[in-house]
Amino acid sequence: MGNENKKGLNTNSNVYTIIYSVILVVIVAFLLAFVSKGLEDKQKENVALDKKKQILYALNIRDLNDALAEQKYKEVVKSDDVLGEASEDGNENHGFKLNSGDYKAGKLAVFNCEVDGQVKYVIPVYGMGLWGAISGYVALDADKQTVFGAYFNHESETAGLGAEIKDNEDWQKKFIGKKLFKEDGDDIALSVMKTVDDPDTQVDAVTGATLTSDGVSLMLKDCLGKYVEFLKSEGGAEK
Repeated sequence: MGNENKKGLNTNSNVYTIIYSVILVVIVAFLLAFVSKGLEDKQKENVALDKKKQILYALNIRDLNDALAEQKYKEVVKSDDVLGEASEDGNENHGFKLNSGDYKAGKLAVFNCEVDGQVKYVIPVYGMGLWGAISGYVALDADKQTVFGAYFNHESETAGLGAEIKDNEDWQKKFIGKKLFKEDGDDIALSVMKTVDDPDTQVDAVTGATLTSDGVSLMLKDCLGKYVEFLKSEGGAEK
C-alpha cells in the first residue's frame, strides 16, 4: 500500500497562495512596526532639531552642525512662552511644543531670545502657499516693531519658484530692517508685494511665484495680526 490516499500540500492551489500571502504580509507589517517604534524617539529628536534650526535661521544664525545648533539654541533662546499663560522654566518646554493646530486653537507662542546681548523675539507663522502649507519664523528687535530676521518653509512649492521662500537666503534677508507697522498704525503693514510702494514695510515678491508670495503676505498679516496687543505692549511676553 505504497500510495494510499496520501496527499501533500498543494503549493499550486489558490488556498496555499492566499495563506502564504497573508502570513508574509503579517510578518512584514510586524517588522515595519517594530522598526518604526524603534526609530520613533530619533524621529522626534530630528523634528525638534529642525525646528530649533529654523528658529536660529530667523535669528540670522546659520551654517551650524547639529551639535552646535543644539548648543546655540540653548544659549540664545531664554524661554518659550505662550501668550496669556504662565511661563515655564527652560527653552523647549512650553511654546516650543505648539504647532499649527495649537495656533488655530488660539495658542500663541513667542520665543524670548538674546543675540549678542540684545533682546530679540521670535514669532511662528503659518499659512498656505500655491500647493500646500507654508510656515516660518519672524524675529523682531527689542522694540517689537522692527524685523531682525526671517525664515520661511514649505511643504510642496515649485522648485526655483515658490520654493524660493525656503531656498533663497538672499530673499529672506530682504525682510531685515522692515517695520511691522506704518507710523502710528495698529494694523500689520509688513507684506510681500509685486510692486513695492512702501520700502519700510514691503518686500519684493519672489519672481515668478506670485501666488506663493501672496500666501506669505497673507500669512504675515494673519499671524502677526494676532500678536498686535503683545507687539504694542511694553516689556516681554505677557504672562
